[in-house]
Amino acid sequence: MRISGKTKVCGLIGNPVEHSLSPCFQNAAFQHLGLDYVYVVFTVKKEHLHSAVQGMRSFGIRGLNVTMPHKIDVIKYLDELDKTAESIGSVNTILNKNGRLIGYTTDGMGALKALKYHGTDPSGKKIVVLGAGGASRSVSFALAKEARELVVLNRTLKRAENLVNNLSCMSENAAETRAGKLDDENVKKELEDADILVNATPVGMRPNTDVTPVNPSLLHPSLTVFDLVYNPLETRLLSEAKKKGAKTVNGLTMLVFQGAISFEIWTGVEPPIKVMMDAALRELKER
Repeated sequence: MRISGKTKVCGLIGNPVEHSLSPCFQNAAFQHLGLDYVYVVFTVKKEHLHSAVQGMRSFGIRGLNVTMPHKIDVIKYLDELDKTAESIGSVNTILNKNGRLIGYTTDGMGALKALKYHGTDPSGKKIVVLGAGGASRSVSFALAKEARELVVLNRTLKRAENLVNNLSCMSENAAETRAGKLDDENVKKELEDADILVNATPVGMRPNTDVTPVNPSLLHPSLTVFDLVYNPLETRLLSEAKKKGAKTVNGLTMLVFQGAISFEIWTGVEPPIKVMMDAALRELKER
């Protein structure tokens, strides 16, 4: 990769960010297409978020991804939000358009594309989402536009109810939505006729790889099980789902697709998905 005086800079802000896979697959894509861009990471503490966004404008940084804990707080420092980011109240991508900072969210669309990439179309399906945090919010907003029925289960029922109330206000949503408490009884009842299960909780993430958010006996062969966790690549939930004959989708696919959408926002160029996926897989295996 050749860095010049004309090289456009993109990157990631958050805390922590040292573990991020984004630099490996974004830079692989830039290099593959011969684009004069580079992607780097910036550790930004909460108290420095405003100055970091001002720095993006001052330095002419072309684009940023935004990760925890800044996805909500960053909004007040931007000039404009696209419709989806405004509806969800979360931003994970910023475009610097001639000094005007525009916020987007690509997480939900990344999840939708990941499912379709693995041959699962959520249109007209019953989907059960575990968790009601930030990841669940973005994914649920995207899937509710496609699904027949969307159920959000969370250990704190009030959070699930708040998310479902927000979903119900969106006129373009096709799904019938409802909330429930995340416990074995509700999971068993909802999974009996479910088509897709989405784990939007951190349960099963490294180093706690021996745990799963769902009793394996409740899984069945007609399910697609989508785990947003990508480290490890195959969580215990996905491993148990495979044993039951269910189709599985790992979180790395979503990570790459949400990054690919950001790539296109910044460059205006169609992203090389296979190049990005291969680079992310190589990096994860090396770690």
